[in-house]
Amino acid sequence: MSKPKGFEKPAGVRDYLPRAVSKLRAIERNVLECMERWGYRQIMTPTMEYYDTVGVASSTSDQKLFKLLNNRGTTLVLRGDMTAPIARVVSSLLKEEPLPLRLSYHANVFRAIEEEAGREAEFFQTGLELVGDDSPEADAEVVALAIASLQAAGVSSFKIAMGHVGFLNGLFEEVIPGRTDEQEGLKELLLKRDVVGYRAAIGRLDIEQDHLSKLESILRLRGGKGVCEQAEALSTAPGALSSISHLCKVWEVLEAYGVAEQVLIDLTMIGDFSYYTGMTFEGYAGEIGSPVCSGGRYDNLLQQFGRDIPATGFALKTNRIVDGIEGIQAPVRLPILIRYDESGRKEAFEKAAQLRSAGNIVVTRLIGGGELSEEPFVEEQSYEAIYTYKPGASALGPR
Repeated sequence: MSKPKGFEKPAGVRDYLPRAVSKLRAIERNVLECMERWGYRQIMTPTMEYYDTVGVASSTSDQKLFKLLNNRGTTLVLRGDMTAPIARVVSSLLKEEPLPLRLSYHANVFRAIEEEAGREAEFFQTGLELVGDDSPEADAEVVALAIASLQAAGVSSFKIAMGHVGFLNGLFEEVIPGRTDEQEGLKELLLKRDVVGYRAAIGRLDIEQDHLSKLESILRLRGGKGVCEQAEALSTAPGALSSISHLCKVWEVLEAYGVAEQVLIDLTMIGDFSYYTGMTFEGYAGEIGSPVCSGGRYDNLLQQFGRDIPATGFALKTNRIVDGIEGIQAPVRLPILIRYDESGRKEAFEKAAQLRSAGNIVVTRLIGGGELSEEPFVEEQSYEAIYTYKPGASALGPR
């Protein structure tokens, strides 16, 4: 293998230049403040976790985890999501705290990927977990807060698509009972939004025409609250019916929040993680083809850490928002420049300290202190104000 060149980076990672960092931090700050106003407290977890605990519980498939060995030969992973690490903390350090728990986070996560254009191995998420409440009210709170968070991030045009894992599971078990491989194949096609492939796959099934029609009808279960009535008429499976009942209640709560117009029910929505057990949703912005947020209910995950409690949550795809939404602008603050010669150094530094204490950005520059310090390099438009400390200066003030 040839030695990497000096400026190369591993595939799937990137450098964030100052303008992008400012935008990223502004989104992070605004979204976390929004979540705090809803009662969510921020949590931080390690970048590395044990493979045998968090790694095996992670929603990220095993082949997409970054694995490494410590000096004792124990397998570690770079966190592939934030939900599993938070589940570990909730089941240990926070096990004595009263439920429900409302936790928020902003973190980088890592997933090993093939070298494909537009796919990142390290990216940022800003999200939350609501632990210990399995009610429709909790699911609706998470969806409503996802909408508020997208707005706080500066995303103005978006739609939330909401489904329920239990409906598809119930319907598939009703029409193709016990045929697990075929059920999983159909789910994979729906996950990929491969309508042509899905229709071809159900056409190859040896089942009654009535059951075939039900599988075809799934593709039309997309819209407002009326979709719930259509779904109830489609299946008699208890699991499917209870799922639709739950989803209808979530919708009613979203109407009370006043955000139902930004949500549509899509019963082909199953979420891209195997641990989802109930309501799932994704958010799509007009400018971006892939989801800018996703979430759902995962009532079984905490069992793997010895605590059997329900949970629901979501994550914003923060870097997609940074890259894809052009209208988002981080506040631009111009620095104050203080120029000085050796005789005015002490006074210049005292003034700089005073201005910094007041919350200003201050840059100091020695006059005649080197090529980059010379007067021709001072561009007044780049600074909020310029102070000069040297003999003969008419005033120790701006410009």
